[in-house]
Amino acid sequence: LQAVILTSLLILGDSSVGKSSLLHRFTEGTFDESRQERFRSICKSYMRNSVGCILMFDVSQRQTFDRVGSWQQEVLDYVKPNPMFFVLVGHKCDLAVGRKVRKSEGDALAKKLNMLAYLEVSTKENINVSEVFETLTRGIYNLFQQGKIPTRDDWQGLTVGATIKKESDF
Repeated sequence: LQAVILTSLLILGDSSVGKSSLLHRFTEGTFDESRQERFRSICKSYMRNSVGCILMFDVSQRQTFDRVGSWQQEVLDYVKPNPMFFVLVGHKCDLAVGRKVRKSEGDALAKKLNMLAYLEVSTKENINVSEVFETLTRGIYNLFQQGKIPTRDDWQGLTVGATIKKESDF
């Protein structure tokens, strides 16, 4: 038997940095070229009941990188006293020209802001898309195993559900 662990995750960042494209590529396996912002506001209660957050910026738009810290602080203000773990994601790493943020800057910011990791992705070229979600969920799982993430009835950020049978148990 294996316990099912459910987590609530956020994907946040400035408009047009690729949040919808990242989720679409991960879930559907296709590149979403739509510029439409489908989700303009985040319900505070949803933030409060999340345990992980992908903070995104566009490597070709410096201002989106410069606002990462304020995005993180806003989330931390909403989730108190619950824990929140972050992965920083620089999008559009496939661009041959026009890069305004170096990889070393992303690495340094993730370290400074105590994030689990920094990854660069391209939803267009399908570079590191699944790695973003795997890195965040593995990080959360490891911290849960170490006892650094509580489970409580009044918080749905991380829920340990019913056990299921693995194929090897049949």
